[in-house]
Amino acid sequence: MPEISRKKHQALKNDEVTVLVVERSITMREGIIDSRELFSDGREVIIAHGAENYRLRLTSQNKLILTK
Repeated sequence: MPEISRKKHQALKNDEVTVLVVERSITMREGIIDSRELFSDGREVIIAHGAENYRLRLTSQNKLILTK
């Protein structure tokens, strides 16, 4: 676990909050990521871009929505 994550976990642990960190790998072939891999765990992913977070959601009509 990276040092920064360990410190964040410790601070939250002192306030009696449990933090679950999950890492997984997604395959990219020729610059393409299959959306089924992105959404294998749900209908939403958070994309960190610089200091901003973006939410990529899969709609009920199987369309993608990206919001800031």
